[in-house]
Amino acid sequence: MSISTEIDKVKRSLMENGYKLTTQREIIVRVLLEHERDHLSAEDVYMLVKQKFPEIGLATVYRTLELLAELNIVAKMNFGDGVARFDLRGEDHEHMHHHLICDICGALEEIKEDWLTSLEEKLEKEFGFKVHDHRLDFIGTFNECEKGNCKRDKSAV
Repeated sequence: MSISTEIDKVKRSLMENGYKLTTQREIIVRVLLEHERDHLSAEDVYMLVKQKFPEIGLATVYRTLELLAELNIVAKMNFGDGVARFDLRGEDHEHMHHHLICDICGALEEIKEDWLTSLEEKLEKEFGFKVHDHRLDFIGTFNECEKGNCKRDKSAV
């Protein structure tokens, strides 16, 4: 999907919740879309937004990311390094995607498939518990990292 289509979706979601898509919010969303696989921290987003909109403040970026997370437009994640990272939620999946995180190089791969549907159905049937969302992170080692031949992009975390 195009960036403008995705921004229109975010705009609708904001409006449905009583918010506007301000210039600052649009630029932040645009940066998240342009760097979708990078799992950016608030500081990363700030540095990239500042290149396009120099007068923006770090506090505005933080507030916007928190608002987008509160509205489930982005997911706020922590991969064990103490840094909150933000990832746009896709409408193509009911739940957040999952991650493979390498404990040697720190790189990660995304898993877009939702392998937990049958588990969710079982939880609802056996416990009367309806799952609204989930996220699953697998921590381990990629084969090439284990062999000392890591070729993955460590900046993708």
